Amino acid sequence: MNNDKIGGPSRRTLLHVAAGGLVASVAAPFVVSSAAWAQAKYPARPIKVVVPFGAGGVADITVRIVTERLGEKIGGRFVIENAPGAGGSLAATRVASSAADGYTLALFSNGTAVSVGLFKQLPFDPVNGFVPISTLGLFDFVLATNKQTGYAKLADLIDDAKKRPGALNIATVIAGSTQNLSGVLFNTEAGIKTEIVVYRTTPDALVSVLRNDAQLVIDSYASLKGSIEDGNLVALATSGAKQSPVLPKVPPVAATVRGFDATSWNALFAKSGTPEEVVRMLNAGLQEVLVEDEVKKKLLELGIVASASTPADLSARLTSDIKRWSAVIDKAGIQKQ
Repeated sequence: MNNDKIGGPSRRTLLHVAAGGLVASVAAPFVVSSAAWAQAKYPARPIKVVVPFGAGGVADITVRIVTERLGEKIGGRFVIENAPGAGGSLAATRVASSAADGYTLALFSNGTAVSVGLFKQLPFDPVNGFVPISTLGLFDFVLATNKQTGYAKLADLIDDAKKRPGALNIATVIAGSTQNLSGVLFNTEAGIKTEIVVYRTTPDALVSVLRNDAQLVIDSYASLKGSIEDGNLVALATSGAKQSPVLPKVPPVAATVRGFDATSWNALFAKSGTPEEVVRMLNAGLQEVLVEDEVKKKLLELGIVASASTPADLSARLTSDIKRWSAVIDKAGIQKQ
C-alpha cells in the first residue's frame, strides 16, 4: 500500500489527511431485534455512504463488504459514493450538508483525530457535526525492512539507529498521515533519531525500502502483503499494542518499545441530528454482521480485524485519539496549517 519524494529527510510538508468527524456520546448500548427492523419505516430508499478514498482501496472494499450484508439484515440497499480529495473534507462536507435522516452516511477513520491536530480550522465540525454509529474494523500498520539489511527483529534496527543517529531512513506516505505520524511516534518512544522520508504514494515508499534507500517502511498490511509473501520484505513488527491476527507470528512494536500503540480504525457516522432509532438500527445490524465468519474472513484478508462498537465507545475512541495524536504532532514540532 519511483522515487518521487515530497520533501526530503529534513522536510515535513503537511499535506491533506483523511478527515472525518464525530461525536455525540450515547450512554447505552444499541440493541434492537430483527422484528423491530422489519416494522421500521427506515430504510425506504437506498442509503448512501460517502467514502473519502478512491474506489478499489482497502477502505472502499471494507465498506462494500460490510454494507452488502448490512443491507440484507435491515432490508435496504447501500450505494457507495467515492469522494477522495481535500484530505477527506470533500466527503465530510457532503454528509454535513445532507439531511439528517440517515440516508447519507460517512466513512471516517482515525484520520479525523489526526486532522484536528494538523489543521487550525476544518471546513466541517468534527466534534459536533456527526453522530457515531459503529466501527467497522481495526487495523495495524506493518513495520517492514528489506531482507538485505540483516535486521532479524525490531530490536536490531533500534540498536543500529542508536549507534548511528540520523543514518537510517523510514519511508512513509503523505506527511501528516497516520503512517507518517506513527514513524514520528516510533522515533520518540524508541528513543532513536531517524530521518522520516515522505513519498507521494505507497509504491514509491515500497521501492525506496526495496532499494535500501530507506531501512524501514511503515504502511498497511494490504500495501506490503505481496512483498512480504515473496520474501523481499521482512515484517519486523505490527503497530498495535497487541499481536495482530493478521500476522500472528509477527510481534507488536510494544513487545520491544513498551506502551507503543498506533492502531487505526474505520467507522460509520451520520449527520448530527439523525433520529436515534435509525442509529440504533444501523448499530444493531453492524453488531450482527461483523461477527459473521465470512465477513471476518474477507476483512482479515485485507488486514482488517472486524470490530463493531457502541456509539459511545466510538465517541470515546475519537476523543482519546484526538488528544493522543495532537500530543504527537505538538511534540514533533509540526506546525498547524
